Amino acid sequence: MPNAITILNREEDRRIVEAIKQAELNTSGEIKVRIENHCKGDVEERCLFVFNMLRLNKTKLRNGVLIYLAVKDHKFAIVGDEGINKVVEADFWNDMKDLMLSHFKEGRFADGLEQGIMRCGEKLKTYFPYQSDDINEIPDDISYENN
Repeated sequence: MPNAITILNREEDRRIVEAIKQAELNTSGEIKVRIENHCKGDVEERCLFVFNMLRLNKTKLRNGVLIYLAVKDHKFAIVGDEGINKVVEADFWNDMKDLMLSHFKEGRFADGLEQGIMRCGEKLKTYFPYQSDDINEIPDDISYENN
């Protein structure tokens, strides 16, 4: 059974980081992936806690997104900040979760993450296009916790 550290191999980790960089090329939005082993309690609450802990709620345009996975508990959630939540369709996050889940069920976690990141980047680009003075406010690496 995979854990937070082994769910992605080195090449898959690199692919996910590259997907984040590509998705953020055309937007001022910020995308982060967090992978943990366990999520005690409600996954949406944990995702929101981690979202704030990673300072995604501090982006200039409030357009940060967190994709959160709790590997051993088979839970995941996606949280967007208030800036993006005001403009995306009501079912956008659920559609994105469904897309990712179809890959996760087949054990293709890297593919699911990559697809979700790219879909998120497309949506962010629509509402938060890249600005010439844009800075990368959140590191693109994957945040791991082996708990």
